[in-house]
Amino acid sequence: MTWNRIITFAIIGIAIAYWAYNYYGVDFKEDSVTGIQFHRGTWEDALHLAKKENKLIFLDVYATWCGPCKKLKKTTFSDKEVGNLFNKTFINVSLDAEQGDGVVLAQKYQIEAYPTLLFIDADGNAVKGESGYHNANELIELAQSITTANP
Repeated sequence: MTWNRIITFAIIGIAIAYWAYNYYGVDFKEDSVTGIQFHRGTWEDALHLAKKENKLIFLDVYATWCGPCKKLKKTTFSDKEVGNLFNKTFINVSLDAEQGDGVVLAQKYQIEAYPTLLFIDADGNAVKGESGYHNANELIELAQSITTANP
């Protein structure tokens, strides 16, 4: 293989890695300024807060290697309209299914796909859940269906 080919393949590889990072590069620990603000305490804290504020918990269960999870975090959860609705209506929690409370909750709620979006009452009972990527409009419709059924 000539040096020109090696350099060409290296440049293509770097370009693909740069594109993938910018498209899917997500820090799950950081919230967008305008989107959903996720609770940073423990799961027990979230349950107590839900009971105190008489709200459902919106639980996002993700895996760091999951492309649709990254897209959901980067596009849908950062949407201003989604943020306004979810921050006002729910206690929002986002957990990695492969670490800490996320492992326990993924087993408890029998999570089989990522991302899984659950609505949980203050007693820890799942009210509704769906898996897969949702754009902003789909997530808003899902939230509205939950709030209509559980005023």
